[in-house]
Order: sequence, then structure tokens, then C-alpha cells
Amino acid sequence: MTSYKLSTFDLPTLSASVNRHTIGFDRLFDELGRTFANSKAENYPPYNIIKVDEHNWAIQVAVAGFGEDELDVEFKDNILTITGEKQEKDEQEYLHKGISARTFTRTFTLNDNVKIKGATVVNGILAVSLEHIVPDEQKPKKIAITFTK
Repeated sequence: MTSYKLSTFDLPTLSASVNRHTIGFDRLFDELGRTFANSKAENYPPYNIIKVDEHNWAIQVAVAGFGEDELDVEFKDNILTITGEKQEKDEQEYLHKGISARTFTRTFTLNDNVKIKGATVVNGILAVSLEHIVPDEQKPKKIAITFTK
């Protein structure tokens, strides 16, 4: 009969081994960890991400039923956070209530070079306009070729 020995991983050694081969990717791993740690199977409110052109996008979030003072859009540390919080209690008696208006928080992680241009609400859709600004040092450059004889 074969016996097996259960051994444990030495996480500091494993981490050092992985990080030794991934220099400069620390932020990527931190972001992945934060994403998976905070991920839930939440799908409210629904949203769209639209590519307007090569450098412009819009995030649309369905916010029907929320007033001006119940919505908040914040951008900090490359995280766009959209929050909706119902402040009034509805005293009406519903026979059917299909329009949800519960409190929510939606977060989107944005690239370093993405700037927020503005946010508007039209027909119950909150649209946040984004622009990707490519710095000169990241733009492709032509390299002159010198021929010698």
C-alpha cells in the first residue's frame, strides 16, 4: 500500500519565487487580488461599456428611480465608484413592484491614462464619459536608420 505525505506550501518562498520572475508586475497582482477579493455575483444595476472612438468610452449605468441627491460618482486611485442610495422610504402600496431602486455600489478599475470627462443622466441612464490620453513617451516613435558605407 502506498502512503502519501501531506505537505504545506511555504508561501513566503513561493511568493518570492513568483515575484522574482515578475518584476514590475506587483501592481497587476495587487489589482487581481483586490478584484477577486471584492467580487460578488452582483448584477444590479445593469451597465454598458461603449467604445465611442479610439480614445473615448462611456460607462452607462441604469439608475431609473434615483434622484440627483441619491447618486454619487467618485474617482480615486484609478477606481471609478458609482453609488446610488435611496433616501426616502416609499409608503405606497404596490400590487406589483418591478422597478428596483435599491442601494448599490459599482466600481470600475481604470488605466492610469484614463481621464473622466463628465457624467450626465438622461432618461434614467447615468453616462460617465472617459478619455484615454496617451502620453508622448508612450506614443510610437519612428527611429531614424543611419546607413554607413
